[in-house]
Parts: sequence; C-alpha cells; structure tokens
Amino acid sequence: MSLPSLMSGVALMGHGGLEMLVWKDDLPVPEIGAGDVLLRVLAAGVNNTDINTRTGWYSKSVTGGTADGEVADDGTWDGHALSFPHIQGADCCGEVIAVGADVDPARIGERVIVRTMQNWTDAQGDTQVLTLGSERQGAFAQFMAARSHDAVAVNCTWSDVELASIPCATTTAEAMLQRADLGAQTVLITGASGGVGSAAIQLAKRRGATVWAVTQGDKADALRAIGADHTLERNAPLPETHFDVVIDLVAGPRFDDLLKALKPKGRYVASGAIAGPIVSLDVRTLYLKDLSLLGSTAQPDQIIHDVIGYIERGEIKQLIAKTFPMREIRSAQAAFLSKAHVGKIVLTPDALKLQ
Repeated sequence: MSLPSLMSGVALMGHGGLEMLVWKDDLPVPEIGAGDVLLRVLAAGVNNTDINTRTGWYSKSVTGGTADGEVADDGTWDGHALSFPHIQGADCCGEVIAVGADVDPARIGERVIVRTMQNWTDAQGDTQVLTLGSERQGAFAQFMAARSHDAVAVNCTWSDVELASIPCATTTAEAMLQRADLGAQTVLITGASGGVGSAAIQLAKRRGATVWAVTQGDKADALRAIGADHTLERNAPLPETHFDVVIDLVAGPRFDDLLKALKPKGRYVASGAIAGPIVSLDVRTLYLKDLSLLGSTAQPDQIIHDVIGYIERGEIKQLIAKTFPMREIRSAQAAFLSKAHVGKIVLTPDALKLQ
C-alpha cells in the first residue's frame, strides 16, 4: 500500500473560538516509530476536552464554566503550551494501515479504538498521563499515529461511528465507577445526558446500581430508556443523605448540595466541571460524614479492555446524537456546546482510496 505524504484534517491554529479550527489539505501524514501503528481514521468523536483545550479552559487563570468562553494560552492538561498548528481529537476509531519495525505486521487491517488517557514513562521512570488530542496529536484528520499498545482491536458489529463514541467518554465513566468501587448501590450522576454521563448510566446499571440522573426535562425519557431509574431536573432539590456515590461532571454552584446528598461514608468522584471549577466546601460536611472526595483522570491500562469486553458481550449500547463531516467541525462543536443532545456527536473524515 502506498501512502500519501500529505493529508486533510482540522488544524487548531491557536487558543480561542471556533474560528481557530481551520480545515487544511496540506497537513503532513504522521511518521511512526518502531513501536507505533499508523491509522486511517474512520470516525472521531467530539468531547468537552476538545473544546476545553481549544479555549485554554484548563488554565488555572480560568474560573468559569466550559461554555463561558474564557480563553487562556497555558490551558493544556499538563500546563505546557501547545505548539500550533495542532491536531486535536480525543476519540479515534481507526484501521491499522502500517506498523513500525517492532510491531507484528499481522496487525495491519485491524479495526481499533485508541486510548484517550495514555500512561507514559519518562526517562526518570516516572509515569505521566498524556492525552490524545492534547499532548498527543489526535484524530481530527485522515491519519493518526499511535503506540501499538494504545490501539486496541475490537471485534463487534458496531459501526465505525458507534465505536468512535467510546474511547474518551465511556472509559472516563468506567474509570470513575471503578474509582468509586460502585456496586449494587445508589448513585447520582450529574451531566447525565452527555457522553460520559449517559455511559455512566449504562455502566452503573450493569453493576446492579439504582441510578438517579440529573438532566433537563426533555431528556429524561431518553435517559430512562438506557437505564436511569429516576431523573431530576438540573435545579431540583436533591434528597439529602441518600446516595452511596455521586458521579459528578458538573461541579459549579451545586457542589455543596452534592456532598449533602451523600450518605455517611459516601464517595464523590469528579472528572469534569462544566458548570465551573471553583467551588465552596464546608469541611465539616466532609469530615463529619466521613466522605471520600476522589478525582479521576489517569486510567489503568485495563480500563479500555474492560469497556471493549462490555461491547463485545452486548452489555452496553451506543448512543449517537448526530454525525457531521469532519470538515464541518465548527458546526459540530457549536451543536455540542448547545447541550441539546443526548449521547455523542461524531465526525466522519473524507473517504480515502489507498492503492
């Protein structure tokens, strides 16, 4: 198979608004190292982290919610500045089309999904987390390079678009539930209509949990259809001392209410703060109720294999809200930010004919 030297895709030209996303037809096809694979991108999901990295929301100087439009120049996962142009895209479903010298050529032709949160060991032996689309070039292009270890084969009947909805959101949800050690207990999930929240509903139900989902009223029926036992309006009062676990993707002004809603020895797990990262904590609530406050970003390597197992055994379903051609990424992200959807928005790249 002959490969082109250039590809089409979306280049992030700097931190800012949607105008910083520019379609280009002269991006270099990534080079691969000995332990890498080259993927033809089949589909790529849209995530909060794409918007957050574009605007620089991860900067400590930003105090508002993810839709507030604050922009900073130091807002990456690891705090280091990005170099531009940069290819984002935290979700990748792809086909292996070339392998490095140390990778079995039999991998060519595999359909894979790629870890979003990748564990790397530096020269000093310390482990760091690198994020696809942030510290690593991502999937918003026709081709993408990945470590062979991070490109994991999937054998199922799901479409490319359906698989592209999985890597970032569903592994994040699974990691949160594992961090909380959720069993057949009562769990509250905020931001429940988004990719992570809707995945968390299904993953909690497969554990036998009783699921309460916080959403807006017109999305409640869709969330009940995928397993939510109860739904609550976003600003509705929360039952106090009721939940074993809170899975929070929102934070913001209701943080204190979420802690009050936990039972003694309850566990609160955060992996997002779309309503705002700066919260008020009454430490008495924390220690008098013996609560555990947990963050969830880094993932054990096994997480993605667990999720793929659920897919291959038919234990979870995809939830696609809408698809867009990749070159219409600005419209896709605008739709994403409107929060009018349930589930995932996915991009499809231009079709390629490789000789």
